[in-house]
Amino acid sequence: MISTLKDRFYLALSLLLSILLIGVLGFHYIASYTWLDAVYMTIITVSTVGYGEPQPLVGGAKIFAIVLILASLAIIGFSISVITEYILARSNPKLILKKKMNKAIASLENHVIICGYGRNGKEVARKMKTHKKPFIVIESVKEIAEKYKAPDVPIIHGNAIEDDILKEAKIYKAKYLITALPEDADNLFIVLSARQMNKDLKIISRASKPSSYRKLRLAGADNVIMPDKIGGDHMASLVVVPDLVEFLDNLSLVGKGSVNIEELPSEKLILEKENQSILDLNVRALTGCTIIGYKSPEGEYTVNPSANQLLESGSRVIVLGNAEQIENLNELYQISASFD
Repeated sequence: MISTLKDRFYLALSLLLSILLIGVLGFHYIASYTWLDAVYMTIITVSTVGYGEPQPLVGGAKIFAIVLILASLAIIGFSISVITEYILARSNPKLILKKKMNKAIASLENHVIICGYGRNGKEVARKMKTHKKPFIVIESVKEIAEKYKAPDVPIIHGNAIEDDILKEAKIYKAKYLITALPEDADNLFIVLSARQMNKDLKIISRASKPSSYRKLRLAGADNVIMPDKIGGDHMASLVVVPDLVEFLDNLSLVGKGSVNIEELPSEKLILEKENQSILDLNVRALTGCTIIGYKSPEGEYTVNPSANQLLESGSRVIVLGNAEQIENLNELYQISASFD
C-alpha cells in the first residue's frame, strides 16, 4: 500500500509543480506580465485568494485564467488528499510494520513455511530464530496474526489450505513446510496442496491421531510428528533413564558452552580430493567436533561410523560439538546459516 501511496504522492507533487509552471509561463507570454507579476498572478489564481490583478486581463488571458482556475481546483484537491494520507501513513506504526513485513517476505528464499501459530508453531518459530533460519508464518486467526506480527516474525493472515495464501508465502521458493494445525484433516489438505505446488519441498506435518499418520505420509509428508506421543515417551523416559534423557535434551541447546548437533552435506567437508574417508577429514583435530553419524545417499543412517567410512556424493554427516567447536567448523569449511 505504501509503495502505491508513494507513487501517488510523487504524482501529486508533479501535478502541483506543473500547474504552477504552466501558470507562470501562460501569464508571462499570454498576458504579457513580467516574470515576477506572472508568479504572483499564478499563486493568487491557483490558491483562489482573490487579490487584485497587476494589470487587467483581456481576451485570451481571461480564458487562460478560467482554465487555470478550474484545473488548479481539481489538482489541489487531489494533492491535498494524497499528501495528507501520505504523511499519516508515514507516522502510522501499523503501516510501517506492514511495509517492513512486505519487504521481508519479498526477500524470502529457501525458507520455512510454518502453518499455524499455536503452541507448536511458536516453538518452531523460536527455534528458527535461534538458528537464524528464514521463515514465514501462516495464521488463520486474525487476532493471533495481529498480536504476534513483528519484523522478525513475518505472519500472513489467511488459511493455508488456500493455494493463493501458499503462493503469497512463496511456496515455490520455500525449502520446508511445517504444518502444525490442530485438525489432522486441515494438515492433510495442506500437505496435498503443498506437494502439488512444490515437488522438492520437504514437508513436516503434525498429527493428533495414529490413524492420520499413514494418510499424511501417503499425501506427501516427509515426516509426521505426533506431539502427544513424543511428550508421553519423553516423560516416561525421564523415569526409566533420567540422566540419559537430560543429556540428550542438552544437545539441542544453543549458546556459549552448550552442546550442539549439526547435520551437514559431505560435499561441504571434502576439501582436497574425492572419496575421502572420515579419517581423512581429521575434523576432531581441526575443530574439536566429533562425527557421530552418517547418512548415505539412499537415506540409511549409521550411528558412530567407523573412521574408514567413505563420504559418498549426496551423503550427510552428523557432528557433535559445543558452540565454540561448531563455530570453528563453520569457519573452517565456510558453512553459512542457509539451507544447503
